Amino acid sequence: MKIRCEKKDLLTAVSNVSRAAPAKSPIPALEGILFEAAEGGLKLTAYDTRIGIYTTIESSIFEDGSIVIPARFLLELVRRLPDGMVSIEADESFSTTIRCGKTEVHVMGIDPESFPELNVVNAIQNISIPESILKSMITQTIFSVSTSESRPLYMGILFEVGVSDLTLVAVDGYRLAKRSEEMENAQMQPCNFVIPGSSLAEVERLCGSDSNDPVSIALGEKHASFAIGNTVLITRRLEGEFMNYRKSIPSSFRYEIVVEREELIRVIDRIALVIKDKQNSPVKMVAGEGNLEFFCTTSFGHAEDSILCEGSGEGLKVGFNDRYFMDALKAASDEKIRISMNTPSAPIVIEAAEGGKYLYMVLPVRLRDSE
Repeated sequence: MKIRCEKKDLLTAVSNVSRAAPAKSPIPALEGILFEAAEGGLKLTAYDTRIGIYTTIESSIFEDGSIVIPARFLLELVRRLPDGMVSIEADESFSTTIRCGKTEVHVMGIDPESFPELNVVNAIQNISIPESILKSMITQTIFSVSTSESRPLYMGILFEVGVSDLTLVAVDGYRLAKRSEEMENAQMQPCNFVIPGSSLAEVERLCGSDSNDPVSIALGEKHASFAIGNTVLITRRLEGEFMNYRKSIPSSFRYEIVVEREELIRVIDRIALVIKDKQNSPVKMVAGEGNLEFFCTTSFGHAEDSILCEGSGEGLKVGFNDRYFMDALKAASDEKIRISMNTPSAPIVIEAAEGGKYLYMVLPVRLRDSE
């Protein structure tokens, strides 16, 4: 194999695909990036048996062939190379030479025949979503993905596809995040599927915040692929019956409070300073007439603060985990939010004050009688 390409293109490609290369693997080839040079261009692939990422870049192909180069080494090397054209040449013994300017590095590559073949997605459904929208939807739900392997299905995000709308839902047993989007002229076939949160974290990273270029999602029976520009991520689907999340969201509320989101974040951030690591001390919120009061007492200290609001909770006292509540507030994107409640033991729901595309639900923490 003998190729030549721009350093900046190579760096972008290596940075993107190397995320799927494990640092340690019983199969040495999986710790590397597979380079395949052919008439169609240069293809780079990394795969950890769960997630596969491949991309193509423009390159001058002087000699077809393939080689696997250790991913971590390659990424650090390409980062340090001077700007300009990079040439990569590998011989039949897998000895590989990388040149750029006056720099010349020799490294032993790995037999490409030992690189496992990626799963093929035989699409039974295709969905197209603008990059910026998909990125936003993942960002506003992924924090609620479960980290417990005892319930693997909830380590993923539910994609609920309607004829002209898409909803993403994540739950972890303590909170729920839901984000919906109308998809004009999408012509989609209704279906549901669950994608691992770890895979979607990579999709989120690959998507541009300001790009309206389409992300093409191909759904197979056991796998799905996300095509973002010249880069494709292939992931397994999580199997099982996702919870009926609609039943867990209260249909009506006794109390609805409207508050400035940024100010609320600052108040809780100050209160939470007395909560130290490995403590489960809840923050107590008292919803009064036109104001919310916050209290927290731990073995370290005590803090209290308040904020003005619209509405009244008639003195309702609710305890909550500060991190869960803050995650929801930070994911919300409106200046004003609505906090809806019923009783001290009922879920707390956070939405945009004027109604919006997201909904967050946090289960309260039971307060002791003395609190």
